[in-house]
Amino acid sequence: MFSKSKINEPGPKATETAAQTSVPAPASAPKMDMPVSKPKAPASILSSDLHVKGNLKTTGDIQVEGQVDGDIRAHLLTVGETATIRGEVIADDVVINGRVIGSVRGLKVRLTSSARVEGDIIHKTIAIESGAHFEGSVQRQDDPLSTTGAAKPKMPAAPAAKDAE
Repeated sequence: MFSKSKINEPGPKATETAAQTSVPAPASAPKMDMPVSKPKAPASILSSDLHVKGNLKTTGDIQVEGQVDGDIRAHLLTVGETATIRGEVIADDVVINGRVIGSVRGLKVRLTSSARVEGDIIHKTIAIESGAHFEGSVQRQDDPLSTTGAAKPKMPAAPAAKDAE
């Protein structure tokens, strides 16, 4: 089931490699119909000299080191120490090392000691390191990524007073 790793073992000699590649596989060898999974794509990186005006949306990961004026939606969002985001952030995992001006929604939200957040945070779990600056409200929700259940029910309006006759 498991095999020993061959990382530290010397590779085959050139003559062995040639001999192994020239032998075709037997026709009776079983064919494995294993599903081929795509390797996870690396995070998209917005460098520190990049200024984006507009919204970003991906199912993958984003690392922001520059400035974004717009909303960001991703699986994992990492806000670098030099980054500034002006807009709403929505991601499964959010790690903030830089500055966010706007609301943050995430299943897991982490503010590091260098984080600067001006806005509300809606989360399932949150971690705030000592030294982080945060100005806004914090609200725990079981499904913080859903925007439909965020609105609070309105109170019915009081009936208008009738004129006395």
